[in-house]
Amino acid sequence: MKPARWYAEAVVRLRWVIVAGWALFVMALSILLPTLESSGGTGGFRGFAEADNPAIQTEIRSFEKFGFPVLTRTAIVQHNPDGLPVDTQFRVLANALEFNLDRPPELQRIEFALPVMDNFLPSRLGQEPTTAITYLFYRPDVGFGRQTGLAAEYAGRYAGDSEDHLVGVTGVIPGRVAQLVILRRTLEKVELATVILILLVVALNFRAVGAPLLTMATAGVALAVIVRLAGWIGQELGIDIPSEIEPVMVALLLGIVTDYSIFFLSGMRERLISGENRLEAARSSTQEFAPIVLVAGLTVAAGSLALLVARVGLFRTFGPGMAITILISLVVAVTLVPASLAILGRWAFWPNVPSADRQRAAGPPPRSRFVEAITRKRNGVLVALVGAGVLLVAAAPVRDLDLGFAVIDSLPADLEARRAAEAAGEGFAPGILSPTVLLVEGADVGDRRPALDHLQALLERQPGVAFVAGPANQPARISVGAVVSTSGDAARYVIVFDASPLSATTIGNLDRLGHVLPALLAEAGIPDVRTGFAGDTALAESTVIQTKADLGRVVLVATALGFVLLVLFLRAVVAPLYLMAVNVLAVAAALGVTTFVFQSMAGSSGLTFYVPFAAAVLLVALGADYSIFGVGYIWAEARHRPLLGAIRVAVPRSTRAISAAGITLGLSFAMLAFVPLRPFREFALAMAVGIMVDVFVVRSLLVPSLISVIGQTSGWPGRALRRVAPTTPRPAPTPSPRRRSKAASLSWTAAALAVYLLDKKRSRRRKR
Repeated sequence: MKPARWYAEAVVRLRWVIVAGWALFVMALSILLPTLESSGGTGGFRGFAEADNPAIQTEIRSFEKFGFPVLTRTAIVQHNPDGLPVDTQFRVLANALEFNLDRPPELQRIEFALPVMDNFLPSRLGQEPTTAITYLFYRPDVGFGRQTGLAAEYAGRYAGDSEDHLVGVTGVIPGRVAQLVILRRTLEKVELATVILILLVVALNFRAVGAPLLTMATAGVALAVIVRLAGWIGQELGIDIPSEIEPVMVALLLGIVTDYSIFFLSGMRERLISGENRLEAARSSTQEFAPIVLVAGLTVAAGSLALLVARVGLFRTFGPGMAITILISLVVAVTLVPASLAILGRWAFWPNVPSADRQRAAGPPPRSRFVEAITRKRNGVLVALVGAGVLLVAAAPVRDLDLGFAVIDSLPADLEARRAAEAAGEGFAPGILSPTVLLVEGADVGDRRPALDHLQALLERQPGVAFVAGPANQPARISVGAVVSTSGDAARYVIVFDASPLSATTIGNLDRLGHVLPALLAEAGIPDVRTGFAGDTALAESTVIQTKADLGRVVLVATALGFVLLVLFLRAVVAPLYLMAVNVLAVAAALGVTTFVFQSMAGSSGLTFYVPFAAAVLLVALGADYSIFGVGYIWAEARHRPLLGAIRVAVPRSTRAISAAGITLGLSFAMLAFVPLRPFREFALAMAVGIMVDVFVVRSLLVPSLISVIGQTSGWPGRALRRVAPTTPRPAPTPSPRRRSKAASLSWTAAALAVYLLDKKRSRRRKR
């Protein structure tokens, strides 16, 4: 390939310019551009739901009809299991009244405070209250962090005494802010742990000091570029990169840079062992691996960009963020690593300097016999069937996969927002912090009080509903303007569920309620009304429904892109078909294991909605990436030998590099489990399991056995696998003229010696 040869020649010639250029570029970026943290990643809910979402539209109509909201996402919880003292109860109510009449200057951005105690519940009427919740309503322009800070100031001012039994500030917004704080606090530790782990893996793989240092230097350059360029690109394109993506970007960057570095290092070592000098080895390894790395990187980037076809805004920002990370890592890897190897040469592998003598002493790879065994026809069929069966069994739990949002539930148990939410759930119900509003609209619906009361009773009997506040428990005079609009054309119910409002359980209960609601309206006698749900659970439900619809579409697009790139690279159709099929099967197995661990073993109601989505897309893309490396070796060897022999030569040769790369990438993602938030632990497990399955089951077992069973048909319609017929034995090597002369000389010498010995023996006999 002339372009690859020209590129390799240019990199080697310009090696000092490339290294110095990257150093100067990083210095310029650090001066001119802000970091990713300071330019994006607000941590808000933008991207989780669009403005035209039905839940948001219902919430807007509710405000327009009634003039004030009943939904807020920040609350202050006071709780005493033995009962709140009377003085405390009085202060809760009096302080809220005082605040609403005369707000202090420093708390002016809080519009209203609404106190509620648990003895208003029908089941607790007449009992001493144990819990008081003060809901805080803010001006629309107050950000999440500021809302949490103002709530803390309110709590310190009005509930700061020990007898007030203050638990803390909680709600969806404080929970979200707490997640951000945890991410910021733990991200550097996760990065450090990942770097140390990568250094150890690369050092052990090459038994060298220079190789891991070169890998980390390359990753450092890529990280320095990404944290600046990604933020700038996000600003220019108007993309608000979510906070969740930052640790994933770091793990993906470190893993991919290490992967590509390992392949270049492996190629360089082989050339040095074969006797090439420093520059020749760098040139030939770059010529061989640069096209493979380029196609592999573009495959992963294209798979990430498949997220652009999703309708959920979060995924549309996740895709470009991942693609930017991959492309920058790719550019750094294919330039800086070969240039550095051309400079360092054998010193990159010090003290285990490659040499032909050491290679001969080491003998053939131990995997050669294993590969020979699994590629025999009968064994290959058995390995393929058993391997596919194991993956199918592992994928079975995917059928029970449920999706939810993990905000407060994902926080550590000792965090204030988590403790306050649990205290509120003990006094009321777990759904009290984010109730759901049902808006009923009709021309004269306000005048049909018996029907509205009946509907409330029906709602309270639905699965998962703890209690409902509505017209039935509000006096007629008070209810007008509160739960029945003054115009009489709307009524609203506040529904509190008996589980966490953003859990998969509550989302499922709301979904079922939405399906039976028409029947409930007909039974209540108001079938001709318009209804809508508002609140966090309704937002989560619509997002989960859309995510499930997006998942199949995006994975299909990612798979199709990977298939097309494999077809172009391998110049075949059959092999890419079964390669992508086993790739998707491995992804399903990883999601099945993750579902089993968190839903069946850990007792979670469901996975965080974006975890299976992001993991599936990345694993599909990375699977195609490893297919390019592994099968590319086989196709290259098949140019010179029969297919079966090509497999038995190429697989042991590529396995060590692919295994080291896969272990490094899997461990990079596994390090995300150190972020003490459940979504990151779910994602870490899904990615680590998926990559390990891909490397040690798919690439090491299924792919070699499938290629050996399907044979030359794998290369159809191309002719790459037909250049050497696998059934034709290799002809015995024809001796060169020089070898012929040596053989003839040996033959004549032997004959002359035999004649001499025979004559000598005859002469002895004659003398006797």
